[in-house]
Amino acid sequence: MIELFTSATPNGHKVTIALEEMALEYRVHRIDLGAREQKEDWYLKLNPNGRIPTIIDRDFDDFKAFESGAILVYLAEKTGRFMPQDTKGRTLVMQWLMFQMGGVGPMQGQANVFHRYAPKSIPYAIERYHKECARLYEILDNRLAENQYLAGDYSIADMATWPWISGHKWSGLSIENLPHLTRWFEQLAKREAVIVGKDIPSEMEAGTDKSKLEVIREFII
Repeated sequence: MIELFTSATPNGHKVTIALEEMALEYRVHRIDLGAREQKEDWYLKLNPNGRIPTIIDRDFDDFKAFESGAILVYLAEKTGRFMPQDTKGRTLVMQWLMFQMGGVGPMQGQANVFHRYAPKSIPYAIERYHKECARLYEILDNRLAENQYLAGDYSIADMATWPWISGHKWSGLSIENLPHLTRWFEQLAKREAVIVGKDIPSEMEAGTDKSKLEVIREFII
């Protein structure tokens, strides 16, 4: 059983999609980001960075893992799926996973901030992050012109990237003139695991019926 502490964000959806793809048993604990639950002491004992997602593997000595990319690698290695065993294949997956972790995610995250949430419009910042996201999207499009998936075969690199591309309109971005990225995006959107995983947790989901004290006792002490 995987205990998943998460919220309805692209980084959270990476893990729910992976859990669905790998058919792993898991239980969702919804973290209320608006209430800054991720900064409470009990949660910081699970994830010192105070971010989501975090997992606890009940079948592996209650092993705790945080950072969405690291969680994807852990789950792939746990199941032996969506990550090649050979050095070249593994490196291909890892480089496109890191491309998302170090490029698409951070840059689109900043685009979100300045496009949607900044108290004052800063045209320079909006243009800077939109241009950088467009550049990264073009790299993805070029890669997908020659490959069905980012690393050749469907992998955790695709699972990591799709949730961010799915939010392109919210970020003020477009994939309209990127046919290969659009093809890939629409293809993945039809996968059952993506259809299910992208809606977990729902906005109304309570997450857990246990008190925080019980969570602390069970997972931390």
